[in-house]
Amino acid sequence: MIFELNSDQAMLADAARRLSEETLAPILSREPADAPLPKAAMLEIYGHLADFGITAARLPEEFGGSGLSMLDYGLIMEQLPPVVALSLLSHDGSTVRFNAGADPGVRETYLAAFREGRKIICTANSEPNAGSDSNTISTRLEIEGDRAFITGTKMWITNASICDCMIVSCSAGNDDHGRPVPQRVLVDLSQSRVGLHETALAGLKQGHLCEVTFDRTEVPVTHLIGSPGDAGKYMTVVWNANRPLIGLMALGIARRAYNIALAHVTDRRQFGAPLSARQLVQQDLSDMEAALTSARLTCLMALATLDTGARSNGLSAMAKRLATENANRVIHLAMQLCGGMGITEELGLAQLWADARVFQVPDGTQGILALIHGRDITGTAAWR
Repeated sequence: MIFELNSDQAMLADAARRLSEETLAPILSREPADAPLPKAAMLEIYGHLADFGITAARLPEEFGGSGLSMLDYGLIMEQLPPVVALSLLSHDGSTVRFNAGADPGVRETYLAAFREGRKIICTANSEPNAGSDSNTISTRLEIEGDRAFITGTKMWITNASICDCMIVSCSAGNDDHGRPVPQRVLVDLSQSRVGLHETALAGLKQGHLCEVTFDRTEVPVTHLIGSPGDAGKYMTVVWNANRPLIGLMALGIARRAYNIALAHVTDRRQFGAPLSARQLVQQDLSDMEAALTSARLTCLMALATLDTGARSNGLSAMAKRLATENANRVIHLAMQLCGGMGITEELGLAQLWADARVFQVPDGTQGILALIHGRDITGTAAWR
């Protein structure tokens, strides 16, 4: 078991850091910080991500994917600006879902554009009454000859307002137990009409989260992907990687808060000495560093486990829950250490807290993640 990065990994992480600082951060800084990025800016960002080779990181090499290990992907993702990393996570995962079961002709039409970042794709799964329980989707798919029609509403969809295509989870009918049979469908927004409404967030304000409505939205039957009932399988495959990756994104935000707090207590003097000389301050700093390090190692372990081909449902759920919980705790302590400055906009700690808090929701809330982990521990599912 080796905990040091090898030379290739160190160079990869450093290159990703330079990409973020020298190329991506200037694009973000020239746009309003409190509004979703315009599509033109996102396409510019995706062009740089494609040049770096990560717009299809999880796509098999035989289809033009990067061939990155999940561990190496994690080392890159933790260096990217969080709002970019979350968008990329949706795009990359959706590309995998599209490729797995797409009609060969449809794959030929779209895959290269997704892989090269010329078109952005997302997944529309969650609904007003089907969030954590994704097996209760009610968005309806009706097939009439060579056309299909989608009716329903999706919520909290990352990338929807700036995407070109989306993979929509629909109900193709009910099984013998009365449960919906999920079917994946590709919707090309240049060909099919959908309603889009941006959802304002407390954090990650430059990101894109939307409500999407389908009112008998028409698509060709060739855009149906895979077989009825297989949507859940491919959602889980992607989620198992997404969860530790999201954990690393949240920890990256928390590391910034830690660094701000460390600089503050080093410079700030009280009672004749720097705050950093005080015992309780040092205890808080130790707790923060331990929380960051332990959660990061858990996330990296989950990604390395995926690289071995092992089943990682419980470990990935645990990693995201631990990382996002620890990230919020670290930022809270950073705000405490900074005293009055901690609640000002000048240091930006409150915005970092809001940004990190967002990551506790995508791909499983804290309670759901605990139940997934608990199922692995006990062999018993708490919800079925």
